[in-house]
Amino acid sequence: MEREMKMKGTIAMLMASSAATAPFYAHAQSDNAVATSEQAQLNDIVVTAQKRSERLSDVPLSITAATGEKLSAAGVTSSAELEKVVPGFAYQSTLYGAPIFTIRGIGFYDVSVAAPPAVSVYVDQVPLPYSVMTSGALLDVERVEALKGPQGTLFGQNSTGGAVNYIAAKPTDTLKYGADLGYGRFDSVEAQAFLSGSLTDTLKARVSVRTEQRGPWQKSVSRNDELGKRNFTTGRILFDWSPSDSLRFSLNLNGWVDKSDTIASQYVGYAASSPSYSDFEPDIRANQPAPNDPRAADWDPNVNLKKDDSFYQASLRSDLDLGPETTLTSISAYSRYQQESPIDPDGVPQPNFRAVVDAEIESFSQELRVAGRIFDGKLRWMIGGNYAHDSTQDDQNAVSFGSNSGVGPFRYYTFRTSSHQKVEAASVFGSLEYALASNLNLQGSARYTDTKRKLNGCLYDSGDGRLANAFALLSEIVTGVPTTIAPGACVTFGNSSVGTPGVPLPIVQRSLAEDNISWRAGIDWKPNQRTMLYANITKGYKSGSFSTLPALTPDTFDPATQEAVLAYEAGFKASVLDRRLQLTGAAFYYDYTDKQTLGFLPTFFGNLIALINIPKASVRGAEVGINFQPIEGLTFDGGATYVDAKVDSSFLTSNSFNSIVDIKGETLPSTPKWQLSGDTQYSFAANDRYNIFVGAAARYRTKAVAAFGGSPEFRLPGYATVDLRAGIEDSSGRWKAQIYGRNVFNKFYLIQATHNVDTIARTAGMPATYGINLTYRY
Repeated sequence: MEREMKMKGTIAMLMASSAATAPFYAHAQSDNAVATSEQAQLNDIVVTAQKRSERLSDVPLSITAATGEKLSAAGVTSSAELEKVVPGFAYQSTLYGAPIFTIRGIGFYDVSVAAPPAVSVYVDQVPLPYSVMTSGALLDVERVEALKGPQGTLFGQNSTGGAVNYIAAKPTDTLKYGADLGYGRFDSVEAQAFLSGSLTDTLKARVSVRTEQRGPWQKSVSRNDELGKRNFTTGRILFDWSPSDSLRFSLNLNGWVDKSDTIASQYVGYAASSPSYSDFEPDIRANQPAPNDPRAADWDPNVNLKKDDSFYQASLRSDLDLGPETTLTSISAYSRYQQESPIDPDGVPQPNFRAVVDAEIESFSQELRVAGRIFDGKLRWMIGGNYAHDSTQDDQNAVSFGSNSGVGPFRYYTFRTSSHQKVEAASVFGSLEYALASNLNLQGSARYTDTKRKLNGCLYDSGDGRLANAFALLSEIVTGVPTTIAPGACVTFGNSSVGTPGVPLPIVQRSLAEDNISWRAGIDWKPNQRTMLYANITKGYKSGSFSTLPALTPDTFDPATQEAVLAYEAGFKASVLDRRLQLTGAAFYYDYTDKQTLGFLPTFFGNLIALINIPKASVRGAEVGINFQPIEGLTFDGGATYVDAKVDSSFLTSNSFNSIVDIKGETLPSTPKWQLSGDTQYSFAANDRYNIFVGAAARYRTKAVAAFGGSPEFRLPGYATVDLRAGIEDSSGRWKAQIYGRNVFNKFYLIQATHNVDTIARTAGMPATYGINLTYRY
């Protein structure tokens, strides 16, 4: 029955339209823009990439922008799905389920919940400082802006890859409301609603809520069991208050709750971390490698893998006009994230490894800036400062019957890895833009940042005393002195620099203090009103960090120190054929120093993960985009990104299988050389009351790797997916009904591949889905 429904849905979608490739969604509407004009000209989107409102075509940066309508049509409901609309953007998941975002080869892979990203995410310029906080960012958005390349001068450090800024739909002067309801495969239900309007002459509000519910989509390959339920709800309340013409306030209260299942992995093969113990080796080896079926996976039986994660944020923005050309802006934000996520990433029904991630993050940030124009508007200036304080707790409670789970006759099957950190960062920044002529501008900006990070961490016995007894024996072997370790205590040994070698520490305390100056210099020239040429040189930094690791000795907690990217970029933006055709392009080169990534540390217990810095890497590439409306009602957005990202220096490190390799010349993980994606839609009037539309979207990416080392198990093959849609809408735009199909050819593709304890496992993308959406606006 399901196969028949799938076939019918696919046939319906194929009849609706055909696919198109490549990505550039720049024809979105401005804040007050109407739909496409009668002359079928393409409207420019108004963006805030430089913390002021300006047309996308006037910003001398590489930016992809997409409206909320575009995101909805493409099925983008989370930041992980931005690959569909942002060329050069890539997503992968860590072993513990945290999202990793990469733009043009710049990203940071770490298993920690509190890992500072290389691609920063904002909502209305309010930071979501950790990637795990971004799940609800797409609620009721007006548009998204993806800025490529280092953005540290205005958006702070930890944006060496770029910055993604979501613009929430704002309160309206008049009463408006709307609702969306969708039903699809796996009994998925998606419902969203908003209500907006004025409460008084000076106060406006907007309330929006969204819930996503879905049945299981993964199937166990060893038994009759399913996994993959979705239970996610998010909401936001916005208040805009203008007590006077010169003073404005915006209060944003938002949050989400996620009680979905965590995703299981697919078994690839067996690779023991240590030859010491083999409790389940015969059983694990008896598992067949998973087929190339996105639904096939496996996990431990009778284990609850339901999450209990939540996020809450309050932010207040204040704008005070100090004069006709000068504005003082303050943005204050407090965020709290809590996580209790059980995971089983080994891909087998045996208890080789599973864990519960118990984490909490509290973050406060304050930005104050003044911006204005002088000399008859020829000089734009901005100066400001930012302060942030974060408190993070990341505890990973693991269960493992792996080959390294013991010392001599003493066995252990549980342990707790803990990392609690305090992070304090302060910065000052400024920017200038001077019009040398009416069509020639110079830009410059800089930011000084000082960061202090403190860690309290340890590897703990879980309380049953088994790990404590094993490490007590190991301590006696090292020191020659009988040792007793209490149940639940820290078992991390001292070394020559901290404590006494072989003697357990009560806690590991580390600190890291760093500062840097990021900067950007650029020039843009407009030979005519519809063409821009620009060039930029940018230096950006990502802060150093500690990871959450099973620390046998304090040096396991050695931080990855700050990385730097020196970026060169030249590009153009042009509008021709009476603005029916918009073209963009850019070429770039990044000099990447001290790249942070997760590597491996050979130990008594086999290969354990650790943070490392790679001295030299580089990224070379180019990007082109096209936005075309050849006739009224037909639009085509297309483009391509080419990226060659690799390690330039000789660097010896351990790979996943305890072999020392030189990774010079290897491709940076999660970086395909080519990415193509795009969207086309044709809309026409059936009569004077109804319009009919058909559309298609497609994306293609070449092969990539999930990890360094060159092992074939960690290759991510290239793939292409096709989405189709068709529907009918009221000519006034009040309601719309749409059927859709996503990944309609059920293409099998991989998101991640890892070696965890004794198994090699991989994570697959979603299979084909299809359904219907109903939309109403008033």
